[in-house]
Amino acid sequence: MTKNVLIMAANGQISKIVTHRLLTEPAFKDVQLTLFLRNKDRLAKLADNPRVTLVEGSLDNADDVAKAMAGQDIVFVGVVDHSPANAETKNVIAGMQAAHVQRVIYTNVLGIYDEVPGAFGAWNKQTISSGLPTALGSDQLLAASGLDYTTLRLPWLNDRDVHYEVTHRHDPYVGVSGSRQSIADVVVRIITDPALYKDDSIGIADPDTAGHDRPVY
Repeated sequence: MTKNVLIMAANGQISKIVTHRLLTEPAFKDVQLTLFLRNKDRLAKLADNPRVTLVEGSLDNADDVAKAMAGQDIVFVGVVDHSPANAETKNVIAGMQAAHVQRVIYTNVLGIYDEVPGAFGAWNKQTISSGLPTALGSDQLLAASGLDYTTLRLPWLNDRDVHYEVTHRHDPYVGVSGSRQSIADVVVRIITDPALYKDDSIGIADPDTAGHDRPVY
């Protein structure tokens, strides 16, 4: 059965890993991709792929977002919402509701619930403090939306192989860093099984980096 997947902010590094896996791994041969980005020329090499539709648009534009939602089964938003008053998250929620699309995976950051312990947690909070209110707002909007959502609270990212531990909304965060490949792996697993991590805000990091007081690259 065909599964229609919309990737928003499709030119991001994690989005590109997800796209590559969905297009190359046999398990996903029935997945049709809509790749939403500001300038579709950036993904021109995929323009002739029969399983790919490139759509230009901005998450800040409600009409762009709404049009991209038509006929989708799952939406992955590969960027953190730092827009004023969470306009991007609101556009995604409204677009999904209007198009009767239920499943969304939305990127966020660690630390929005003071869930990161120790010296690293204090450093992280100070370092990204300006972005925490909108990041928290995004997660709260999704939780109240009635959609089947998963928020991905990302660690400080590196380019290592897949290795991660998942923590849940009320758990202490384990680790300080994790790989882009690991985040993409979680996204692909949810696309495979949409019930996985449904209605949860999850932390994802390499447990081997636990106890460090700065990111591990």
